[in-house]
This record gives sequence, C-alpha cells and structure tokens, in this order.
Amino acid sequence: MFINYRTGDGDEAATILEQGLSLRFGKERIFRATTSIQPGQAYPERLLNAVCNSAALLAIVGPDWARDPRLRDESDWVRREILEAYASKITVIPILKGRGTERLKAAELPTELERLADVQSLRLDPRDSEMDIRRIGDFLAELVPVLRKADRQAAPPPDTGPVYNTARDTRGTVIQSRHVQGDVGTVIKGNQGPVHAGKGDINQNTQHFSGDGATYIHGDNHGGVGHRFGQARGDEEER
Repeated sequence: MFINYRTGDGDEAATILEQGLSLRFGKERIFRATTSIQPGQAYPERLLNAVCNSAALLAIVGPDWARDPRLRDESDWVRREILEAYASKITVIPILKGRGTERLKAAELPTELERLADVQSLRLDPRDSEMDIRRIGDFLAELVPVLRKADRQAAPPPDTGPVYNTARDTRGTVIQSRHVQGDVGTVIKGNQGPVHAGKGDINQNTQHFSGDGATYIHGDNHGGVGHRFGQARGDEEER
C-alpha cells in the first residue's frame, strides 16, 4: 500500500494510517516516504518504484487539497505519484481527511486528475480514527489477496475440537454420533477388544440382552470410571 500525502497538510492522517495498517498487515507492506525511504536512497527513483510495485495508492485528501495550486504543477510529487499510479493501472483510493472534507469535484481538479471525482472514497478522521482505520483495512483485505493472507485481525475459523475414536478388534456394529456443542457419542455392539472414544475419562455402560452386548461411550465424561454389578432379568449390567 502506497500512502500519498502532502507535507504540511496530510502528515497527521498519513502517520495514523501507516501505523494502523502496519499493525494489521505488517510494516513492510505499507509505504510512506518519510519512514520508508532510507538515508542515502534517491527519493525520486524510490518513490516511483514504490508506486509501480503497489497494489493500491491511498491519497490523503484534505478540505483544500483540490484547490492547492501545487496540484497543477507537473513537478508536484503528490500529482506525479497519482498519475504514475494511473499509468501503471494501480488502484487509487481517495482518503478524505476529517468529517468536513467533501468528495472531490471534477470542476475543482486539474484535467489529468478529474477521474478522481468519479472514484469511491473512504474517510479517515484523525480525531477518532479507530473505526475508520478498521473500515479501510477491511476494504484493503478484500481488495488485495496478499493483505488478506497477512491480516492479523482476521477472525479465526471455527474450531469444534478434534475427535479421536479408536475401535480395535471389534465385531458387530459401530455407530458414532455428534451431539450439541461437540459432544460425541459412540455405540459399539458386540465388541471384543479395547475401545477408546473421545477425550478424557470414559463412563462405560455395557448391557447384555439375549447374548448381545452394547457399549455406550460419551467423549465428554468427567471423573473416574465406576463399575456396578447387579442382576437384571438374569443378565449382568456393568457401569
């Protein structure tokens, strides 16, 4: 992201924008001349290369931005950076500074920049910037895939928790079901051999009716394993 601004007019908004976007996407992905051009580097070459290698140019626009006579000077860097972006087919997004700045009007712009009046803009109020920075960041994350991948504020995917079930040496029917809030139930009929289902302790019920056995295991059990023996209709019940 290339931040375009005029020194003495858009400095504060440019700084806030750089800091907010850097925290979200990484400082290396945000270019602002004051902090991105190192001592000894030739700034004309560095500026133009940065524009050409950007996914979008964010132009800070104040209340008197369009009427500034420097915008009509071919050597003006604010003008040159925007025109270079258009020549390189880079998306240009006006960032309106403060609540009082109106959208750009073609009649107030130099002919070469009149297209800015037809471009959808975003707003940044330096006095209350948190929501504006969030909104700008959300838009950029949708616009630029690289930023979407680097987004540190993206919501994590829902995690229902892993489920591990092992049934070895089993003969008969194995049925597993998932209940509300990730509760896992496993029913194993006619099993022989060790059975592990879910996580944590296991509360096992085994009932024998006419020679058939069924094991009911819930993966969310807490506490130890208890056993109870008794006679019911001549059969053995284990819990």
